[in-house]
Amino acid sequence: MSTIQIKDKQFTISIPEEEILQSVQRVADAINRDLEGKNPLFLSVLNGAFMYTADLMKRIQIPCEISFIKLSSYSGTSSTGEVKQLVGLNQDIKGRTVVIVEDIVDTGLTMQRLLEILAEKEPAEVHISTLLVKPEKLQVPLTVDYAAMEIPNDFIVGYGLDYDGFGRNYKDIYTVVP
Repeated sequence: MSTIQIKDKQFTISIPEEEILQSVQRVADAINRDLEGKNPLFLSVLNGAFMYTADLMKRIQIPCEISFIKLSSYSGTSSTGEVKQLVGLNQDIKGRTVVIVEDIVDTGLTMQRLLEILAEKEPAEVHISTLLVKPEKLQVPLTVDYAAMEIPNDFIVGYGLDYDGFGRNYKDIYTVVP
């Protein structure tokens, strides 16, 4: 499908699944190389990162664990800037290598709050892996260690990303038609 309709908005395909999966493989290769021997804990940020996490984890070949956290700062098509912790981390991460797996970093506010939450639990190191980053939208200084792709400041859906809860199920990424 080259275009889709979700609620009141029309979207057109912008990143096909094949391109996404090539980028995911590149990130997995880097993580496998960089974190070998560290037994990292992958911390997937739900709901949006579920597809990226699944595809990434299929390609991780080093010993590791996975857990999930749910934070939210979105309302409709824009970030509210206010981060709400919905589901907390129940694992002890003190002294561990943690890899946050996120769907998209745009303002960086959600990630900044997550880093603050994790710092209180005293991990040895924290790395950020995101499918997508919007560099021109960042509002806080942030080091993204493993970014699959950089994109412009467009509103997108698909591959886990949603518009008011809809559109996460598409295998490709779509950009809103103005």
